[in-house]
Amino acid sequence: MSNPSLKPVIVGVDGSSSAVHAVRWAATEAHRRNTRLRIMYADVLSLVYLPDLPGYPLPVPYIQAAQRQGKEWLRRAADVAKSEVAELEVETEICVGQAGAVLVNQSHGAQLVVVGSRGLGGFTGLVVGSVAVALSVHGHCPVGVVRGPGTALPEAPVVVGVDGSATGEAALTTAFECAARRGVGLRAVHTWNSIDADAARWTEGQGWDVAQTDQERWLAEHLAGWNEKFPDVEVHRYVSHDKPARALLQHAQQAQLVVVGARGRGGFTGLLLGSTSQQLLQHATCPVIVAR
Repeated sequence: MSNPSLKPVIVGVDGSSSAVHAVRWAATEAHRRNTRLRIMYADVLSLVYLPDLPGYPLPVPYIQAAQRQGKEWLRRAADVAKSEVAELEVETEICVGQAGAVLVNQSHGAQLVVVGSRGLGGFTGLVVGSVAVALSVHGHCPVGVVRGPGTALPEAPVVVGVDGSATGEAALTTAFECAARRGVGLRAVHTWNSIDADAARWTEGQGWDVAQTDQERWLAEHLAGWNEKFPDVEVHRYVSHDKPARALLQHAQQAQLVVVGARGRGGFTGLLLGSTSQQLLQHATCPVIVAR
């Protein structure tokens, strides 16, 4: 039985196989959070006008047919969610508007918004297009992107990128909570480059080893408080002189979830709008949560 006082998990659907994977993952996640699942479809066709007749709407039967199709996709998605978690409370809703705008608006009242990595209809081009950017940048809650059916073992860890930024702290909160709910370990990944290291050490010839030790010490100290908050989560720390996307993608191969902050500093600067975010969302072999 879900807790009605808790915000729901929301998942966007469009009839694609990618959306089905997202629904399955979102249903399990909602169950873990003891809340309900809201499945949403964005009816963009009701906004469409014929290009050769400005101001003239599409024929009503066409719009009605599209709406019937949306309702059918919602019905099928609800069946999928129920097949995943029989006792889950499931809501369905159609909202008129562009997919990105609909989900951003709905994110005000959600714990998590989940979408598939590829779609059709209202969610076409999710990962590389405007919908992903709009939702990731303007969303008001964490955003989950699900690439496929998932092949990770139940005991696979959660991976989190750590950089000390404000949204990096949000990522740590989300990652620890996700690991605790799953009863699995957490891999805390921190990367650094020569700019992060104390220039004096290079001048004195102390070099890479000392810089690596400094970064390892920083990560251990940074996570000390989190270990006290979540004593049951076993934490493994990984520090490397590397690019953040490459390091996270390597760890994602053995993970069931990767969590990153919406924006960072140092190795994770510009995460959402730059190459790092694109690489994670397009190439991670497990679901990705962008926290804020």
